[in-house]
Amino acid sequence: MTTELTMLAYATVLLVVLVLIQATVGVQSKGLVPLANNRDDVGPATGFHARMLRVVDNHREGLTMFAPVILIAAVANLNNGTTALGAQLFFWSRLAHAVLYVIGAPMVRPLVWGVGIAGTVMVALVDVGVLH
Repeated sequence: MTTELTMLAYATVLLVVLVLIQATVGVQSKGLVPLANNRDDVGPATGFHARMLRVVDNHREGLTMFAPVILIAAVANLNNGTTALGAQLFFWSRLAHAVLYVIGAPMVRPLVWGVGIAGTVMVALVDVGVLH
């Protein structure tokens, strides 16, 4: 498997881990029965539970941009040093971003997020022929 597809697999596993943490925190915060029902009267998430919902949403958003460009590169056989570096930048920055988000670290988190976007853009630019 290519580095790019490996990073996509790792990023997907990271999403699964974040969802499991978020679900566990939700059950601890709101209770199993309320979350197992229709959730009409559960109320909004707060504190750490809300933060976990946001980190899951943020990672999902990043994956919706990253996955297509990685799959395009794989199908079109465009894998090279630039796409491998872009994929690695995406995954490692997303892992760091998730950790920073979970611990509530201010200011540096958006910079790390930007590194992930840069990695995605690198792969996209190879896909459209701007970079090689």
